[in-house]
Amino acid sequence: MRTQLCKGFVGILCILGMLTTGCQTGTRKKAENDIKFTTIDTEKTYHLLNNPDNPNCDFQLNFTYPTEYSDKGSLEKLQSLFVYSYFGEAYEMLSPEAAAEKYTNDYLEMYKELEEYFEEELKSADEEAVGSWYGYFETSNNEVVYNKGGILSYIVSYENYTGGAHGAHTVTNHIIDLESMAFLKEEDVFVENFENPLAQLLVEEITANNNLTDSKELEEIGFFSVEEIYPNDNFYADEEGITYTFNEYEIAAYAVGVTQVKLPYAKIKHLLQKESPLLSIIAP
Repeated sequence: MRTQLCKGFVGILCILGMLTTGCQTGTRKKAENDIKFTTIDTEKTYHLLNNPDNPNCDFQLNFTYPTEYSDKGSLEKLQSLFVYSYFGEAYEMLSPEAAAEKYTNDYLEMYKELEEYFEEELKSADEEAVGSWYGYFETSNNEVVYNKGGILSYIVSYENYTGGAHGAHTVTNHIIDLESMAFLKEEDVFVENFENPLAQLLVEEITANNNLTDSKELEEIGFFSVEEIYPNDNFYADEEGITYTFNEYEIAAYAVGVTQVKLPYAKIKHLLQKESPLLSIIAP
């Protein structure tokens, strides 16, 4: 009896061991990347001629960036990618802290360049208020949406107003392959000649999202020619699929706003390269 119990117990342990091993294998593929982040929050307001009665600019920055990474030799490159994607090429060589400070100061200095024109307008103005177009603003932030298995996806959003009929809102998506420490582009992810079949999937999804059955009907609700909806390299990846972003005026009128299109992996798996880094996300 004892022998049978022991054999049964050992068998159970073996089964548990195999289950545990299987779980560990799956987890290892999708383990959280060993990256720690911090955020720089900046808010500035400046009135023209430093007079609180004059128009002003409002500036808000919420910049999240990596401060620690298990591969210490690659941390500086990773930070550089974040700086480049948020502030632009002119700031790429600066540290995250220095880039945020310089970008903020550059924005304020740019706004101060309006003071010469503002003073001239004040001299010639009658009782009517000086043009409201002097009231500027800019808000920006970024958000990490996926950080596992050597893949890091994040979104950068900007909204600003610099005079004119309305402001502008821009969203850019980024995927970093931590192994190569480089941004992933469509050619790194998809097979050759992916453009047309992927475009068709995008059109179908946008049509469905707008509760339409015929894609040509999109042109009746503010979208431009359906033939102009094409992959634009502005996409991110997460556990559910890839999401494309089309910004204002890109495929539709301003009133339509930013268009987000999520494509589940089940719909695009046949378009992924056999060595596509994104396969690690959908691996069992």
